[in-house]
Order: sequence, then C-alpha cells, then structure tokens
Amino acid sequence: MARSGLAKGANKGHITEQRERAPRPSRSKGKCGKRTALCREIAREVAGLSPYERRILDMIKTGGSSADKRVYKFAKRRLGSHKRALAKREDIKAINSKMRAKQATA
Repeated sequence: MARSGLAKGANKGHITEQRERAPRPSRSKGKCGKRTALCREIAREVAGLSPYERRILDMIKTGGSSADKRVYKFAKRRLGSHKRALAKREDIKAINSKMRAKQATA
C-alpha cells in the first residue's frame, strides 16, 4: 500500500519506495535439486522397488474400481500420513505407466 505522507489514516507514514528483497533461504526448503534428483533416480534404477512398493504396484495392476482406495489405505498404514500415502500412490502409478509404455514400444 502506498504511503500518503500524512501522520494519520490507513496509509499513514513517510512516502517511501518499496525495495525488492532477496528471497530468504527458507523459501527454497523442500525443493529437489538436479543432483539430488539424479542420485535418487539412479538409486531407484539400481535398487528397484521395495517389497511394499511391489505390492502396491501389483494392487494397481490387478485392482478394479476400488484399487485407488485400497492402495491409499495400504500406503497410509505403511507410511503413516495422508500426504505421503497420496504421493507414493502417484509415484507408483507413474512407474506403472512408464513400464506399460516401455512394453508397448518393445
């Protein structure tokens, strides 16, 4: 809000110019860097899926209409939170679609 130069009112105070501040380091917390993403990708490629992730993948492959809900409930029990369960479900779905695309081309 622009200052009015008056001592009273909603926009009271000296007329000043807003400076552009540098973003704080805390704003970038949680973002995945290039190096970290590459390391995780290589680790996933080498190690493969963990047993519970394989079970989720199997549920997605064989499950019918309620597969999403069953996968979510299973992942939530294993991972402990709603957010992590949803992220894991989407992650495994992406892996499944990549595998299907790879089989279609081969």
